[in-house]
Amino acid sequence: MARIAVIGAGMGAMAAAARLATAGHRVTVYERGGTYGGSVGRRTRDGFAFDTGPGLLHLPAVWRDVFVKTGKEPLERSVTLTQVDPASRHLFADGTSVLLPNASRAGVVSALDAALGAGAGERWGEFLGRARQTWERVRRPLLEEPLPADPAALASQDPYPAVRRGLLRRRAATLAEVGGRELRDPRLAALLDAYAASYGLDPHTAPAAAAVLPYMEQTFGSWYVAGGMRALAEALYERCLARRVEFAFGTGVVATDVAGGRACGLVLADGTAVPADAVVSGAPLPALSRDGALPGREAGGWPRCQSQVRTGRVTVLLALRGERSPNAVHRTVVHGADGPGEWRALAAGRLPERPTVTVLRPDDPLVRPDGAHEALTLTATVPAEPASGAWTADTGGEFADRMVEAARAAVPDLPDRVLFREVRTPEDTRADTGSAVVPPPALPGVSGTLLPAANAGPVEGLYAVGGWAHPGGGLAHAGMSGALVAGLVVEGAGFRGSR
Repeated sequence: MARIAVIGAGMGAMAAAARLATAGHRVTVYERGGTYGGSVGRRTRDGFAFDTGPGLLHLPAVWRDVFVKTGKEPLERSVTLTQVDPASRHLFADGTSVLLPNASRAGVVSALDAALGAGAGERWGEFLGRARQTWERVRRPLLEEPLPADPAALASQDPYPAVRRGLLRRRAATLAEVGGRELRDPRLAALLDAYAASYGLDPHTAPAAAAVLPYMEQTFGSWYVAGGMRALAEALYERCLARRVEFAFGTGVVATDVAGGRACGLVLADGTAVPADAVVSGAPLPALSRDGALPGREAGGWPRCQSQVRTGRVTVLLALRGERSPNAVHRTVVHGADGPGEWRALAAGRLPERPTVTVLRPDDPLVRPDGAHEALTLTATVPAEPASGAWTADTGGEFADRMVEAARAAVPDLPDRVLFREVRTPEDTRADTGSAVVPPPALPGVSGTLLPAANAGPVEGLYAVGGWAHPGGGLAHAGMSGALVAGLVVEGAGFRGSR
């Protein structure tokens, strides 16, 4: 039985901890904050409850596997999952609206044809076919296996297939080029852009292989966890406790002990030395490496950390008077009016004047005091560090005003119904997780700038898990990273993923 020290109590870290404890190891999690879950947080006030991180679950099979493998109990015994249908409503800048059904390619094609005109659905369907080919090529090496020691093939090649135009096949270099060349409708291009933005990616720099993101969602569906996504974090924490994982909250880590080229323990903020046979870091790697809590360049350096992405999120939590409309949609995306200008602004560190805003309106009695009220959440992708300076309460409040104005397209009476609102900026994300940047999933191509750090660290016995480690950010990917790290610890460097 090995002693495993885990830094951070995020979702990926807890997924790894539960698996390692189930395998017979003694696991202790050291969390600098006062709670677990990382970005999967909750804010409660006056009978309202809000998710402060992700609001929907994709690829639930990842978390079903975690719960089955750590207790032979289905995930649904711990949380209540409901498919969100329709999956989303999209309101475009020209006033066009479309409802997209959940996990139905044929339904999506029909809906797009009806809303955007004949041929729109067919073009989107053909695009999803190419996205499926991309998914089949990258699923195992990019999601289900540890990052190879030499990731050059993943870094240099974008597997999105070239499209024939006349006698030639032309390969799109970016996701924006896919939208322009292949979808040939600014509204379809905006739909594609919104999927990229929801993961913090600029479609004008994201590789064409980012097509797997809408493919995953439209193929495997969108799910809501009753009570909000925090209920999943609570269930995972309880599973860890049931497997005898120990937690030390309010306990920061300032250094990793290395002896003989191997990680052998931690040094806590109060000076306590904690011996360990292996160390798993679930906290943001750039911050830990910068602060000296993890071995850095002197140990060979931790590999890449998604250097291309510098975006975060502004989240506006709104408590509303008045019952939820019976015709309300759980998720509405209100597309910004600036089109490509929005992404140019983000790339330059500027806040867009008319941002793309996602409106979440769960029909859930667990998140509101009674039927005469409604809990609503707005999110927008923003620069993690604006060019004009750090995020402040004034900056966040002014941008929240723009978000609320945009959201009126989905909820016309929104301003008149607000009881209170809370605004969360990237600085709040930094306070909760250690980083203002929200890392995206791993993607191939673009010289490896969207490949995160390998799960195996620069010294033996040191591992990384969570959004800053392979296979990158996103709730499903965090669960995958937990499985990969547990496999590497238990089976050694030869572990190649479960089959």
